Amino acid sequence: MAATNAASRLGTEPVGRLLLKFSIPAITGMVVNALYNVVDRIWVGRGVDEIALGGLSLVMPLVTVSMAFAMLFGVGAANLISMRLGQGRKAEAENALNHCFFLLIVFAIVLMVLELIFLDPILSLMGAEKGSAALGYARNYYRIILYGNPFFLVGFGLSHCTRAQGFPTITMISMFIGAGLNMILDPIFIIVFGWGVEGAAWATIISQLVAAVWILSFSLGKKAVIHLRLHSFRPSGRIMLDIMTFGSSQFLLQFVMSSVQLLFNMSMGWYGASVLGSGGGDIALSGLNINMSIVMLIIMPIFGINQGAQPILGYNYGAKQFDRVRKAFLLAIAGATVICLLGFVLAELFPHFLIKLFAPDGSAGLLRFAPHAMRIMMITLPLNGFTIVATNFFVVTGRPKASIFLSMLRQFIALIPCLLIFGKIWGLWGVIAATPVADGFAFICTGIMILMELKKLKDDHAAETGAAEPGRIGGNTGYDSL
Repeated sequence: MAATNAASRLGTEPVGRLLLKFSIPAITGMVVNALYNVVDRIWVGRGVDEIALGGLSLVMPLVTVSMAFAMLFGVGAANLISMRLGQGRKAEAENALNHCFFLLIVFAIVLMVLELIFLDPILSLMGAEKGSAALGYARNYYRIILYGNPFFLVGFGLSHCTRAQGFPTITMISMFIGAGLNMILDPIFIIVFGWGVEGAAWATIISQLVAAVWILSFSLGKKAVIHLRLHSFRPSGRIMLDIMTFGSSQFLLQFVMSSVQLLFNMSMGWYGASVLGSGGGDIALSGLNINMSIVMLIIMPIFGINQGAQPILGYNYGAKQFDRVRKAFLLAIAGATVICLLGFVLAELFPHFLIKLFAPDGSAGLLRFAPHAMRIMMITLPLNGFTIVATNFFVVTGRPKASIFLSMLRQFIALIPCLLIFGKIWGLWGVIAATPVADGFAFICTGIMILMELKKLKDDHAAETGAAEPGRIGGNTGYDSL
């Protein structure tokens, strides 16, 4: 009964209270999860050298591909689970969880084996200059990271399903366990044992293993609303297709993000030397790595808001409580925008301080390039919260095609052409300027689509209740009852 109540409260408790209850653990968890990579980079920058940071930047497109598969199956199954629980179809929700675990394991092993076999050819395509010192660091780090790939996919993927059942705190604890252990092991392995980038890799995969064990123990235990039942699992192509359909937007977003990271890396190598002199490609890679780490820490809370809102939106949409869907969405937008504004102010006012967290003894070239690049790249950061939440909104309301289009809009339709064209015209600084231009374009297009969607939600709510609502979007929305 307690487990059932955990899910049913998604349709009864005040929306504002629910969003806080679910988003705060999710935000905390996502920030902590981001610290896996960020803490690695801080200790590598301090315990090895700034060029090693460039090596870690080279493997980020590959790490993002692994995350893409974790989100394809994890987010897809979570959306399916939320909707089926909202519809009272518990057995189907449980079946989705079993399929999620199966898909995560299979694809994790396939990715690990393929990348281990073809590691050197793959890394040679990651954008480093020929003979670059950063390439050697990348190989030593990623070779070890691959052994932990199954732990990462299972832990990160199933955490979405746990949250979808109404247990955001379990997911948060999982991320705390993993990232907390990583923070403890990093200085021990990198500084005390002197293992360098290999130490950072071992710290990461040990932490991911422990986090995965925690999530699995909950999924197999009695407290969950739905349970992982491997003995009764029977693969179904239809359920796999449903999961991948619901997770396709986040998958494509991450996959295209990997392509963008690769293009950024290659551009740093092409244009870095012309601006920063000999070895400028490695310096530019290191500066990009630091800037992307700061962006990650700012953006991850937005993904946390998305994850906190996902079960609320999915459950209430499945239950046809469209007014609650609209309220949860607008509150999520407000919270995401506040976080982006705070990050924008911090990055614009204190870029040198942020850079020196990673490279306290950074070279003159790095300290000249990275702060200026940060200020340019984050000019449109306040717009990103809206764009990210709005893109996810179409997934949880059963329109993955619209979400896929919006995911492609910023990364593929806008950013990649801007990187190529601006880089050709203005070199290194043109590559940096491509980011805010693409963000502004995506914001405008997403805003147009979401205004139409909000109107549709009002019409659906009026049809369900049989009473017309006020005509203006954002009029009497009932926020006094949140």
